[in-house]
Amino acid sequence: MVHSEYMADVTTMPPTFSAPRTARQRVRAELTNEIKDVARQHLRDEGSAGLSLRAIARDLGMVSSAVYRYFPSRDDLLTALIVDAYLDLGVAVQHAEAPVRRSDHVGRFMAACRATRAWALGKPQEYALIFGSPIPGYKAPQDTVDPAAMVPLVLVGILIDAVPTLRADGQAGVPMSRDVRADMKLLRETSSATAIDERTMALGVMAWTLLIGSISFELFGHLHNVVFHNDEFFDHQMRTVANQIGL
Repeated sequence: MVHSEYMADVTTMPPTFSAPRTARQRVRAELTNEIKDVARQHLRDEGSAGLSLRAIARDLGMVSSAVYRYFPSRDDLLTALIVDAYLDLGVAVQHAEAPVRRSDHVGRFMAACRATRAWALGKPQEYALIFGSPIPGYKAPQDTVDPAAMVPLVLVGILIDAVPTLRADGQAGVPMSRDVRADMKLLRETSSATAIDERTMALGVMAWTLLIGSISFELFGHLHNVVFHNDEFFDHQMRTVANQIGL
């Protein structure tokens, strides 16, 4: 609860406004977005390995040196596209999960999983960029870490909220090695999820890998002529793992 004296301080503060962007800033932002839009089209047509700043400049009718002023290298452009994709996915999942009643942990979990799949099916090249094969010669910088964590943190939040009602039968009878327990302990600490024990955290990681794996199998054609009712099968997988977690 917010204290009344704090509220008084806040309400008497003058409103703050962001300074209007200059014409140069607006032009730079617009051209940056144009470059990224053309790059996404190249991703759809040729994949990430074929991304070329020179080709993008040619499509925009610009000299390549002009594009390099916005993105000094292919890797800088890739990083911008990867961050955009993670943020777009994260926002889509947050918007899907947020309206579900907080005590409906299974409903929240299913909403997050379905939103992830819907985003992937709607934007397969962006999904492949962040969850597909590693891009030759590209090493993701620290800038991608926080955006990449958005969806996992939604799932962790559901687990934290569900702790008082989690069933204890998940992973029953499967011992955890000392190394796995150490990994899960570190993950609990770095994700501020100390309310979850190591065994539950391991189940959460398994849920995340199953979610991404099942989407990848469907999206990349590995379930063709194997599964014919993809919506129903996806829900079955996600409900099964939710049950294993103990939701």
